[in-house]
Amino acid sequence: MRLRIRWLAAFLVTAGLCPAARLSPGAERAFEDYISGFEAQLARRHACPYSYLAVLDAGPARRAEIERQMMAGAMHIEPVNGGTWPVNGGLLHHWRGDAFVSAATRQQMLALLRDYNHLSIYYAPQVQWSHAVSEQGRFVTVAMQLWERNVVTVVLDANYAVETGLTGTNTGYGFSRSIHIWQIDQPGTSQEHRLPEGQDDGFLWRLNSYWSFVQVRDGLLMECEAISLTRDIPLGFGWLITPVVRSLPKTSLEFTLNATRKALLAGTLKEAR
Repeated sequence: MRLRIRWLAAFLVTAGLCPAARLSPGAERAFEDYISGFEAQLARRHACPYSYLAVLDAGPARRAEIERQMMAGAMHIEPVNGGTWPVNGGLLHHWRGDAFVSAATRQQMLALLRDYNHLSIYYAPQVQWSHAVSEQGRFVTVAMQLWERNVVTVVLDANYAVETGLTGTNTGYGFSRSIHIWQIDQPGTSQEHRLPEGQDDGFLWRLNSYWSFVQVRDGLLMECEAISLTRDIPLGFGWLITPVVRSLPKTSLEFTLNATRKALLAGTLKEAR
């Protein structure tokens, strides 16, 4: 843990010394094209209850091994397509995580995903505040502030288009697609302001999260896929930044899964439908 924090601190300080990054049309287009292909694949997976989670679509031996790990309390985290790869001046990241929550229900999971005004209760300190901006059935626009504090503080304001629901007799989903992400300059001061989108330090330009969950006899199997777009690695700093860039998406997903499981295990969520 200390090693991760030292690496992250070095990354943040170095990024602060580098020229501001700029989101290129090519990187943005690469992200959108990848999302389009992934969502089509996800729709096909969700059409069949036996492949609703990617882990359920694995070979029998591999599936049995992963299920044993999760039933014993472990999380399963893996990179998709290598985890991180360059796209026209940016880096695209895709990680998948699975966990099992004993005695939890899909209605409780849906209630957690829909508690838009209180996400900081479950996901602090990464989420500082959140609230629903507009609601239309299962479609909601959510605003939130994200913080990363290690030597320097990185603050991001973000708007997400969120879609949630229950399907079939034992499944459900929650999709969160970034609409806007602004880096906050000089946070906590009288000069605090948002930097123009895509013209900042490039810590996070896009982030989509896709939850899929299945009610089983003893609890809930949940899977989260996180797909993000960040700046590329400045020339000459690859030796320092590459390990951090490749580990941060995984670390963030681990935190999210742990926090979600903790919230469900607390047993305080009312069931949503």
